[in-house]
Amino acid sequence: MTAATFAAVFVILWVGHQIGDFWVQSSHQAAHKGKPGWTGRWACTQHVATLTLTKLLLLLPSATVLDLHLSSWGLLLGLGLDSAAHWWADRRSTLAWLAGITGKAEFHDLGADVVDTGTAEDGITGRHLGRGSHALDQSFHAFWLLAAALITAAV
Repeated sequence: MTAATFAAVFVILWVGHQIGDFWVQSSHQAAHKGKPGWTGRWACTQHVATLTLTKLLLLLPSATVLDLHLSSWGLLLGLGLDSAAHWWADRRSTLAWLAGITGKAEFHDLGADVVDTGTAEDGITGRHLGRGSHALDQSFHAFWLLAAALITAAV
């Protein structure tokens, strides 16, 4: 593995994450992925599947253009780890639990009591990206993107 391969893979995964987490994810997935039971698990699974596919669709042609030598095992292990970690965090109660045991519960809940600006059919009314939970979510994902890039580039 070279540092350049790792850096390229990380940037590509980061861009794929941004596109997949915000542009590709449906409103239904976003509103339901944290719900208890099979409804939430299925919505989260759909989200992570499209997110991972987005990353792969950016990574494969980029690797060809940049002449990155990535193995199938590296891709499978790196994207598999990233997908599992993303699914775990996006179930929401799990990330709230982690925030609680690490002393970040107050920050996690920051911005939760926003003024409701209307109603929405998708059930996400009154939420905004200025929440502590969103910042913790995205930083958690960044850590696992780093791990995924290291594995993908090294294996």
